Amino acid sequence: MARVTALHAATHIDSAKNPRIKALLRLEARRVRDREGRALVEGVREVSRAFEAGVPLETLLVAPEFLSDEGEAVVHTVRNHVNEMVTLARAPFERLSHRQNPDGLLAVITPDTPSLDDVVLPASPLLLVAIATEKPGNLGALLRTADAVGVDAVLLAEGDDDALGTDPWNPNVIRASMGSVFHLPVITVGGASLRKWLTERGVHVVVTDPTAATTLWDATLTGPLALVLGAEHAGVPEAWRDVAHQRITIPMHGAADSLNVSVSGALVLYEALRQRRVAP
Repeated sequence: MARVTALHAATHIDSAKNPRIKALLRLEARRVRDREGRALVEGVREVSRAFEAGVPLETLLVAPEFLSDEGEAVVHTVRNHVNEMVTLARAPFERLSHRQNPDGLLAVITPDTPSLDDVVLPASPLLLVAIATEKPGNLGALLRTADAVGVDAVLLAEGDDDALGTDPWNPNVIRASMGSVFHLPVITVGGASLRKWLTERGVHVVVTDPTAATTLWDATLTGPLALVLGAEHAGVPEAWRDVAHQRITIPMHGAADSLNVSVSGALVLYEALRQRRVAP
């Protein structure tokens, strides 16, 4: 109870049926996020990383009943940089939460939506192209790995049928990325536009293909490079195979005939990192 009085929020919500809670729940739909330019971030670590990355925080939503000492410290750091702070009782917070054991902190953010024109490439960029990734957990894991490897940008391209897959501001993407989504340029773009952009900048396209003859260990993954991963079920569209400078495969033994896209991405990205570390 000490934390309840210490937070001094201007607004407190007791009911899970409160209209503001219902409005926040609508942010779970991509069309609403796209229309409003807002998203919901859950978790002490994730809110802290969004703040550190300079992502605008609109509203801080705090459930004192769940808040740890670490969470309280983040609240007191962030509270002067948000438009509003709202405290929530257990029921409304649990309705918004996607976690089995919530830590008492949510934030409404207004994320930037950069375009290809905003990307500044180094001399030998390493880019990750994810085509119409369907599962939020897979995309979040890819973003986390890309951040760890030091990828210069993650480009989310549409598939053959113009499907865009999961957007980076899906709550489960943010959670699976552990906040790495805030520390990377993440751009959603059409496939044709992206292929043209890569060609104009002399970036070599490397496509993952289970039928390829070259393994990731035998491929050349140095220099300006875009690693292309296909959707979970559809794979890499033919248009990307046509422009590929290399097509590579991950060796597989046993009965398994495919790997999770986030696992495939991690293997190829870390092989690229290994080669670039020892390259002259």
